[in-house]
Amino acid sequence: MNTGVGRAQIGQWYVHWDKGEIFQVIGLDAHSRTIEIQTFDGDVDEIDEHTWLTLPLGLAEPPEDWTGPIDAVDPEDLGYSETEMTAKDWEAPLQPISVTQEAWEDPSEEEDLDPEGEGVPAEELALDNPTARELLR
Repeated sequence: MNTGVGRAQIGQWYVHWDKGEIFQVIGLDAHSRTIEIQTFDGDVDEIDEHTWLTLPLGLAEPPEDWTGPIDAVDPEDLGYSETEMTAKDWEAPLQPISVTQEAWEDPSEEEDLDPEGEGVPAEELALDNPTARELLR
C-alpha cells in the first residue's frame, strides 16, 4: 500500500498520507528489521518493515526550514544571507497603502441620498409625474 515508494532510504523524506505529516528516515536496523523515522517536529519513532509496506506513503521534498527536528542550530550554519536590519533599513520609507474601492461600496456621494439614507431612484415614479397623477384620480 505504500504507493510505490519501495524500501526505506536513509535521508529520504516521506509523507504519511493518512496523517498528513512528513518524516525522514534516519536509520535502518537490519537485525530487528525496523526503520527509524523522525518527524519534522523532532519526534523519533520506529516502524517494522512489514508495517512500512502497508502504510499509505509518498515521497516528499525536504522542508524549507530543515531545522525543525534539530534542537540547537547556529544561525551561521544555516547558510542564510545576512538578515539583520541596519539603520539605513529603518530609515527607508514604508510602501504606501493603496486604498481600493470594494465592489459592494457605493461610489455615489452622500448628497445623492434621500432623508432615509437611501439612493434616489433612477426612474421617475408614476405618482411623481403630473400626467400620471391626473390619470389615477
